[in-house]
Amino acid sequence: MSNEQRVNDHIAKLVSENDVVLFMKGTKSMAQCGFSHQVDAILQHLGVDYKPVNVLENMEIREGIKAFSNWPTIPQLYIKGEFVGGCDIIKEMFQAGELQEMLSEKGVGHNERTMSA
Repeated sequence: MSNEQRVNDHIAKLVSENDVVLFMKGTKSMAQCGFSHQVDAILQHLGVDYKPVNVLENMEIREGIKAFSNWPTIPQLYIKGEFVGGCDIIKEMFQAGELQEMLSEKGVGHNERTMSA
């Protein structure tokens, strides 16, 4: 098995085994870039329990996630195995209430009273 395939399988496993996964630069509450911080803040604000994956700790994951999602930037948010988007998309969805709706529809626990920014 190629190294690329191993990385791809590892990412697929993370995404399938966790309801919400955020591939980010840094860690929960210690994001190392502004975009990762914004998505982390939105998820924390909504009370969403998520699995953070710090791409700065593993260059293979950092590059592999871009190929996996066919999306060039980090952070990347996955909910119930589905790629949702990066910072701008998540921010827009949150402000429109669409992120909260998606979490509800997919059965992901969050603070439903927190409907907007």
